[in-house]
Amino acid sequence: MDFTEVSLTALRVFRAVVDQGTFTAAAESLGYTQSAVSRQIAAIERAAGAELLERRRDGVRLTPAGRVVMRRATVVLDEIDAAARELSGFPEEAGTVRLGWFPSAGAVLVPRALAELRRTDPAVTVVGREGSTPALARALRAGSIDLALLASAPPFRPPDAESPPLALQTLTERALCLAVPAAHPLARGDYVDVADLRGQRWIAGPAAEGDRAMGVWPGLDERPEIAHTARDWLAKLHLVAAGCGITTAPSTLAAAMPPGVRLLPVRGGPQEQRRLMLARLPVPPAGPVARLAAALRAAALGAAPPAAPS
Repeated sequence: MDFTEVSLTALRVFRAVVDQGTFTAAAESLGYTQSAVSRQIAAIERAAGAELLERRRDGVRLTPAGRVVMRRATVVLDEIDAAARELSGFPEEAGTVRLGWFPSAGAVLVPRALAELRRTDPAVTVVGREGSTPALARALRAGSIDLALLASAPPFRPPDAESPPLALQTLTERALCLAVPAAHPLARGDYVDVADLRGQRWIAGPAAEGDRAMGVWPGLDERPEIAHTARDWLAKLHLVAAGCGITTAPSTLAAAMPPGVRLLPVRGGPQEQRRLMLARLPVPPAGPVARLAAALRAAALGAAPPAAPS
């Protein structure tokens, strides 16, 4: 089979599988059956004369041949989409940027950046989606987003080992803080002493096997009592407001605290930092992408965290 006969549908399915990480998730995102997705992938692999995806228990990974096809497919599909926008009366120079972000960035940082971009560059349109770091890294490589906001905790390292490596720019580092009910004894001062965290009830996020529970202060020298587990950061903060426990939160969320919650720095012991990074493919940003990146940098620098006394 000649690779020039590969359909645009097959290329879109291939990109969706790379983006979503599994055949099942790609089928759901496209509204196809899983067997239809499998047939399209089989057809494109026959045309390429090589295996393009490594099937693993935790999802798919691009093979070296798959990376070549993905790079070329992204160019083709982006050009087709650009032509469709122009024919629909939306000039390309106006620009649409596709942005991905980690969950809590949608509370303060992203809205601030988009509000400023609407003021300075009203012709730029931003479409966005929330996702985990692995999902956003896959989406960047698949060409389905242009920029991604990622959060990282120590030890700081690239989000994955896939190729090509992503270009990462650190926007800021902010201290991890503690969210406590306003009526809690820990909320009486302007900071919390790390020694007072022993014996507390915690509201944590689900952790992968072997990972520490997100929401519990790092390095706590006891087995924490987990009162509630919630994936959504806003749900955790409202559980704090209801007096159900305490949790950690980045200082950038200070402006988004619900009533009845105080966000306080922690004094004593090692101070945990959270790094906010802007990720993209290793191609210098230009036009609308560069303008959105500048707005995100400005918004990140404008988020003032509380500081713990030394």
